[in-house]
Amino acid sequence: MADHSEQACRRVDVGITRVFELFGKRWTGPIVSVLMQHPVHFADLRRAIPGISERMLSDRLSELGAAGLVVREVDEGPPLRVSYRLTQAGAAMEPALKELALWSETYLADDGGC
Repeated sequence: MADHSEQACRRVDVGITRVFELFGKRWTGPIVSVLMQHPVHFADLRRAIPGISERMLSDRLSELGAAGLVVREVDEGPPLRVSYRLTQAGAAMEPALKELALWSETYLADDGGC
């Protein structure tokens, strides 16, 4: 008989739960998607993601940094500029994210958005 206890369910879902605690938040996926291409300055990253506020972008970048997926680098000025890049751990997500994108093209309805 299968073990359907709360403890067994937690054991099975720990990895997925951790991933979606981070990637389930709005804007996290688009931020990582832009950073997969190359390091980006904060202002350019904000322009690349229509609708995101500076505050939200800053918060999400902080979360990604705390998770060890993004590094903040200060470019010596003048002018002083801040850029962000994926760490090795962040870049290692690329194959999984590309597979999710392919899956969405196949199985999720197109809502007509960008």
